[in-house]
Amino acid sequence: MVSIEHRHDTHPEIVKRLKRAEGHLRSVVAMIEAGKPCLDIAQQLHAVEKAITNAKRTLIEDHLDHCLEDAVGSPPRERRQSIDEFKSITKYL
Repeated sequence: MVSIEHRHDTHPEIVKRLKRAEGHLRSVVAMIEAGKPCLDIAQQLHAVEKAITNAKRTLIEDHLDHCLEDAVGSPPRERRQSIDEFKSITKYL
C-alpha cells in the first residue's frame, strides 16, 4: 500500500501539544518514582490529560473542516445544517 502524505496547517500545533503532554508524562513518572505528594502528581496528570484532549479535539475538528468537506463537497443549504451540527457536537468529545 502506498502511503500518501496527509498534512494540515494544524498538525504542527498538534505535535507541540503532544510533546508537551509527553514532557508532563515523563514528569509524572519521575514524581511517582521520587515519592512526591499525590496532589502534585494529580496536577501533572491533569496537564497530560488536557494536552492530549486538546490535541485530539484539534485533529478531529481539522479533519471535519477539511477532509469531510472535500469528501462531501458543498451540499445544498438544507443538508448543510446536519453537517454543521455534526461539527458542533465534536466539542463534546
